[in-house]
Amino acid sequence: MATEIPPDLSEVVTSGTTGQISSFCPQSWRSLHQNVIERRKLITMLASRVPGSFHFRTQTTPNDTKTRLYFLGMTSKGRENTLLYVDLPSTTPEVASVLPQWPLLESFSASLPTSQLSREEQLMRERKRMGTYGITSYELIEWQGKFVFPASNSLYTCVDVDITTTDPVYPVNIGTRVEGARLDPKVCPTNTQLLAFINQSDIWVTNLENGEECRLTFTKKGSGNLEEEPLSAGVPSFVVQEEFDRYTSYWWSPAPLQGHDPDISDQSDSSYCLLYEEVDEGDVEILNIFSPSVEGRNVDQYRYPRAGTPNAKSVLKLVKFSLGPSGKFGQVQHYQLYEPLLTFFPWMEYMVRAGWTPDAKHVYAELLDREQKHLSVVLIPVDFFVPVQNFGDEDMNVDSVRKTVPSLSVIYEENSDIWVNTHDILHFLPHSVPTEVKFLWASEKSGFRHLYRVKSKLESCDKQLCAMDLLEEGQDGHCKANVIQEEMLTSGDWEVNGKQIWVDEEREIVYFIGLKDNVLETHLYAVSYTRPSEPVRLTALGYSHSVSFNSDCLSFVSVYSSVSETTSCAVYRILHDNGPIRTRTWGIIMPPIACPDYHAPELFCYQSDSGFVHHGLFFHPHGEEGGKKYPTVLMVYGGPQVQQVTNSFKGIRFLRHHALASNGYAVVVIDGRGSCGRGLKFESHIKDRLGTVEIEDQIEGLQFLSSAGFCVDMDRVGIHGWSYGGYLSLLGIAQRPDVFKVGIAGAPVVNWQLYDTGYTERYLNVPSRNEAGYRQGSVLSHVDKFPDEENRILIIHGLIDENVHFHHTSALITALVKACKPYRLQIYPNERHGIRNHEASEHYKTMILSFLQNHL
Repeated sequence: MATEIPPDLSEVVTSGTTGQISSFCPQSWRSLHQNVIERRKLITMLASRVPGSFHFRTQTTPNDTKTRLYFLGMTSKGRENTLLYVDLPSTTPEVASVLPQWPLLESFSASLPTSQLSREEQLMRERKRMGTYGITSYELIEWQGKFVFPASNSLYTCVDVDITTTDPVYPVNIGTRVEGARLDPKVCPTNTQLLAFINQSDIWVTNLENGEECRLTFTKKGSGNLEEEPLSAGVPSFVVQEEFDRYTSYWWSPAPLQGHDPDISDQSDSSYCLLYEEVDEGDVEILNIFSPSVEGRNVDQYRYPRAGTPNAKSVLKLVKFSLGPSGKFGQVQHYQLYEPLLTFFPWMEYMVRAGWTPDAKHVYAELLDREQKHLSVVLIPVDFFVPVQNFGDEDMNVDSVRKTVPSLSVIYEENSDIWVNTHDILHFLPHSVPTEVKFLWASEKSGFRHLYRVKSKLESCDKQLCAMDLLEEGQDGHCKANVIQEEMLTSGDWEVNGKQIWVDEEREIVYFIGLKDNVLETHLYAVSYTRPSEPVRLTALGYSHSVSFNSDCLSFVSVYSSVSETTSCAVYRILHDNGPIRTRTWGIIMPPIACPDYHAPELFCYQSDSGFVHHGLFFHPHGEEGGKKYPTVLMVYGGPQVQQVTNSFKGIRFLRHHALASNGYAVVVIDGRGSCGRGLKFESHIKDRLGTVEIEDQIEGLQFLSSAGFCVDMDRVGIHGWSYGGYLSLLGIAQRPDVFKVGIAGAPVVNWQLYDTGYTERYLNVPSRNEAGYRQGSVLSHVDKFPDEENRILIIHGLIDENVHFHHTSALITALVKACKPYRLQIYPNERHGIRNHEASEHYKTMILSFLQNHL
């Protein structure tokens, strides 16, 4: 089922986009700007209503059982995310219908311009690549119907008491006495009146019942001086957030602590515990960035570890506190590891994941070495944490506190000659033997990421053996995982997505997202983890799916789309009776939108000389006439960890592509070797040689299109990309000026020695071990090859970019001036790595159209 585009908007977006305007009839800046506005309205309308962050809630009444599905989305007249819901039918219908959506909150606005967000919130949005506004996350306590969410620089709570009615819910502001943003809020699973949050890099907890607050950690003294205050609690380092996709550093205990030590074990209902990471950035370089947007000063400071320089150090700690009968906070006790993890794992550089086991008897940590070729999953008994008698006294003698402690265990190891890609798949399974542990895990040891069921023995680590140097050839005495049994649940030349799995322990089934049927489409699959067989696909071919499950794994939501069909959303029931597992549609939340003015790109593929099949997207110029060649723009990313070419509707992310096509350009996107989703062999093509091989894959794709009859004009090809794509845009115009007439580089990396450790060293090693790779992969090594003609290079950069900081562009400009090479530069003073401001985004897209119109 498809709905038509609203008539009022249809009249706007179908005007003024006639096709090959840029080729034959140059437009004014205002005309180009208007075109950008029109195209943005169209794509925004098609993409902005997409729901997300789903939670099911079922409520039983004397007469019926009701299920309500909550999610984040926009109302028909809204421009920001809010909480919405649909009520699902009591029985699964034979023919599913579109369900009416209702706003949950009464008269609530969460709108705040980016400039009014705190610095911490702005940086969090950058790390998460967040483009939406309003309510962007929430936590639901399902059995109570209680919500907690951040919005408008505040925290709010509300309760949806009765899901049999459609009465609106009124949110209540959670008051506070702290100054500044309260981030990363989390409700205590054993007492939903307790809410923890981060404020100025320390952990606080508030009692929602009486408004009492308690500061749990004291790493910051309030000076705001990075040099004087290098510690933080509950906040991951920049590299862990940016390169390992972990955005939190504290975790509530899921149950009362179950250790043997009476000091730490507590069965009472009034004692609570959090695990947290304390980060020490004292050795990390401080980066100064000119920041005209920072009030009262012109320079902002960040801790930023360049390749080859020291990283932040991490330690795990516990904090335990009590709650009195009156709801007031009692004694706060801190615990630290009896022995530092570095004692056992001297090779440890990054703590990429951490958390609790479901029974709260252990915490786990995933430790990665600096080369990112070795990872250990470590299980730490809660008794391994000992109380800090005088918190903050660095001279305290831990040995005086405890003489005998249980040791930690390594339960799994990953080793790779290429690199270990981190993921979020670790699920502990029920087990009855106290000396063993069972869990589900994902590994790329076969060359593709697949699922495994693992049973390991809990064996004590010997710190003397662990202290032996892992990097020294021939040493093999370090703590090893004693894996008793390991069974592969999936296999083949395809990948399991590493973001999430869903486990039905009652039926012993694991659900996962994978690329089994089509490398361009993500689908939901099910496989038994006790009797593995061929995985069963549960979603329809021809689309890419993103799913969310309910708590018993009997229902799920799929948000799906294709290149030719805009995003849809539906709810499904999983049926286990009468034969193989199957699904039935429960209800439709959002049908696709039929829009005559939307021009879908075309998927293409070809057999590369590399031996792989390469995939691409081709956006035909609007108004294309048969037999004509059109100016062509190669929109490039070309780096690792990204798969641009998929059978899905890209929405706002590809707005530039649609704007170019509507102005008469052919637009090309190609995933060459080095991109993800195709296994380690395909991805590792760029190992130790970034920037030396990617451009040839892109050119091969252009040549294929030209020879295959696509309307590519090989005499008028421009290359444009952002971040890694900006880097390749510069290399493209330097390495192959005969192919690329112009290059537009957005926020480009120009020298890998200026970029961060976690990303750069994964692919290039440390600079001292790969001097040739760093030198050959640097744009600065190719400056003499840049063209001498004017208007062939345009560089774009946000001045307060804290990821690919402006030092990159500054170094490039210095080299271009020294070599007397022409260039053009566009700066956005108040933008970071992504251009978030609406006006700046429109200016940027208009400028691209103008530059290409005049010079391509």
